[in-house]
This record gives sequence, structure tokens and C-alpha cells, in this order.
Amino acid sequence: MGDQQKIIGLTGTYCAGKNYVAKLLEARGLVVLDVDKLGHQAIAMEQEAILERFGPSILGEDGLIDRRLLGAKVFGNPEALACLEGMVHPAANRLTDAWIAVQGGKPCVINAAVLHKSTAFSRLRGIILVKAPVLTRLLRARRRDHLSWGALIKRFRSQKNFIPQYFRKNADIYIVNNRGGGCFGFWSRFLRENLENRIDEILEMIWKRKNYY
Repeated sequence: MGDQQKIIGLTGTYCAGKNYVAKLLEARGLVVLDVDKLGHQAIAMEQEAILERFGPSILGEDGLIDRRLLGAKVFGNPEALACLEGMVHPAANRLTDAWIAVQGGKPCVINAAVLHKSTAFSRLRGIILVKAPVLTRLLRARRRDHLSWGALIKRFRSQKNFIPQYFRKNADIYIVNNRGGGCFGFWSRFLRENLENRIDEILEMIWKRKNYY
């Protein structure tokens, strides 16, 4: 039996729109931790070790690590990615645990791209997993990150086992299909309302659960 703090996990495939879902959860009174932003702090904390491994070519003009340059080094390279995660995840996990403790037992959400590697995973009441059609995600990614099509395809391929890994962990998964983006008028409103109704439905199911992981 886990602790009694109600902690929800939030994750999703690349550019599926999990941060939009995070805003919907915040609008419903939940505090949300963006672990990806903690990862930025962790990179700064481990800058010396990261530079030793990946070299000065990942530095930006400000003398700090440019995450896009670093990402180009590791995406599509499992060995390099594992090395980077081994440096960054321990620091991010410490920051995550400290944030949860500060909440004083209040219900909260852990929003993380690699949620399954968080030390908070075993404490989650449920996991909201955000999906979106591949074409929708690809267009969002191109618009947001301004990467080449080749770089985007590499990122998509790196996540081919993203969803199955959560089901293998036997966690309670609640799927959210975020089909919005690029729609207008009635159809856009319909998709938004459908998404919000799904979030309300999931929260009701999660809060009714009697057992924890």
C-alpha cells in the first residue's frame, strides 16, 4: 500500500499535447510539476559532466548548454541518450521528490516525458497518457521546434516503444486522444469540449479508486 497523497502521472508522446492537458488539470485546481523544466535545471547542475562527455559544440552563445544542440547529439543514439539520462535523471528525481514533499499531501500532478523513469512512479494513483495522430504531432513539432524533417523522424522513431512500456508496468492507464490543432469553428470547439469532458471523466475514475500501487 502506497502513501495516501493523491499523485497523478501525466505523460505523452512527442508533441501529443500533454502540456495543454496539464493546463486543463491546473484549471481544475490541481498543482502540476513540469519535470521537463526540472530537467533543464538538472542539465545546468550537471553541465560540467555533460560537457566532458559531449564536448563544447553543445554550448550556446551564452556559454550554457543549448538543449537543442544536445538533443541533436542524443536522439537516435541510444547509447548517448542513456549516458545523458544517467547524468540528468538522478538530479531531476531529487528535485521531484522535494517538490512533492513541499505540497504537504495535496493532490498533485507529475508531468514528465519519461514518467516511467521518475522515482515518483510507484506512488502514482493513475497515469494520464496523451496521444494524438502522427500527422498532427508531426505538424505541431515542425511548427514548435523548427527542426528538419529528418530530425523529427528520428525523434518519432525513438519513441516507438513509448506506450507499450507503460502497459508492461501494469499501471492504471487513462488514455486521452488530443486530436485538436489546426481546426477552426465548430469542429475546434467540439474537440476541445470532448477533451475537457474526457479529463473530467478520468479524474472522477481516479479519485474513486480505493487502492494504490
